[in-house]
Amino acid sequence: MKILGIGNAIVDVICKVDDSFITKNGLTKSTMKLIFDENVFKKFLINLKIEKTVSGGSVANSIVGMSQLGSKVGFIGKVSDDEFGSKYEEGLKKENVEYFYSKKKEKLPTGTCLILVTPDSERTMCTFLGTAGKINENDVRSDAIKQSDLIFLEGYLWDEGDPKKAFDKAISNANKVAMSLSDQFCVDRHKPHFLELVKNKLDITFANEQEITSLIEAKNFNEVIDFSKQLGKLLVITRGEKGAIAINGEEVVECDIKRNLKIVDLTGAGDLFAAGFLHGYVNNMSIKESLEKGTDMSSKVIQQIGARL
Repeated sequence: MKILGIGNAIVDVICKVDDSFITKNGLTKSTMKLIFDENVFKKFLINLKIEKTVSGGSVANSIVGMSQLGSKVGFIGKVSDDEFGSKYEEGLKKENVEYFYSKKKEKLPTGTCLILVTPDSERTMCTFLGTAGKINENDVRSDAIKQSDLIFLEGYLWDEGDPKKAFDKAISNANKVAMSLSDQFCVDRHKPHFLELVKNKLDITFANEQEITSLIEAKNFNEVIDFSKQLGKLLVITRGEKGAIAINGEEVVECDIKRNLKIVDLTGAGDLFAAGFLHGYVNNMSIKESLEKGTDMSSKVIQQIGARL
């Protein structure tokens, strides 16, 4: 198997809202907020019209993208044996993703992410992790990890306790490790841990400009480039309008964005960018070609609703 993703198994519930909904509910546009109380999460949903329900989760979206490009891929993520859990599993199998997890009835339900899309196409997320956030080392199969060329992890999954143990087990059994920093919220919450991972455990790190700048507390992007060169690992950074850049030691490769797109929803842009890049990487394309593949995938997904093509 080329790539095994390990991440939060979350069902995405996509709704269109206006800016006042974001303000009224004390949310910060374009970020992710964790909701720990299931009843609070249900209250959010009451007044909203659901546009679409899709099996999601950041790394799972990337893995599906790679499968659609023809890579042989698998996924590990924790769901409960409930309606959403069954839908989740069906969604992966339909996309030819091998699912290395046997669901059972858990105390908490399958995780759900409410994706609020405002008129400017930005997405603001409210996530009730449910059982997804309770992943532990027993849920992570060493055999599946060892048989993969590379594992792909998400910052969303990292947390103290059981998830950290699952992470450590995955990394210690892996041939190569890639990870997405996922969100500014995750970086700020776990800064010392993420910095340790980037410096010492990861072969490839995906981040947007905001996340990597925050992680290393850089004053400008030149400091990010200097840090990346000294790192001696592959760091892939998306920069919005400025395109994407990959830094591998002294090698710095840039790729421009695609223009004149009819942008509908930015959900999944980063996930599908990672899918395209990693598909190129494991199939021995050059870094430039991998960046272009990532840019191509992300430009397709932002012209539709939802994080999967």
